[in-house]
Amino acid sequence: MSTLVVDTLTGKSTATTLTIGSTPVVSASANSLTIRGEGSNQTSVQQGLAKSWVTFNGSASGATVRDSFNVASTDDDGTGLYGVNFTSAMSSANYSSVCNRGTLTGGETTGGANANRMTAGSIDKIQVYNDDGSLADRDNITAHVLGDLA
Repeated sequence: MSTLVVDTLTGKSTATTLTIGSTPVVSASANSLTIRGEGSNQTSVQQGLAKSWVTFNGSASGATVRDSFNVASTDDDGTGLYGVNFTSAMSSANYSSVCNRGTLTGGETTGGANANRMTAGSIDKIQVYNDDGSLADRDNITAHVLGDLA
């Protein structure tokens, strides 16, 4: 077995492919990095990463953040209504957002959550609701954002 230790790996051209054995593992060029995914498919690292995520307590005063990435702050806009403000904005409001709600302390686990209004800088309105459609606070709310940063 051989060990190669380097600080910098430089390709011969603007596009470089790293191959291990006969399998191309990584391909890189300006602002683009792809890795080999399932089978022979290539996955774009930039497109496949979550650009923002947050988990917070919607039952506490002020929507208390437990943990997050690329989140500057959260808003508590009333019963079952929240906002998430990004540290680094998205390139537009045309990104994918997945919101969920649950409970950490037991009790009601039905209902749902959705991102109602999105801007480049925030999920302006997350709605958390019961099965009957009424808005409800929950102690475990999450949101994930996929798309392009500005």
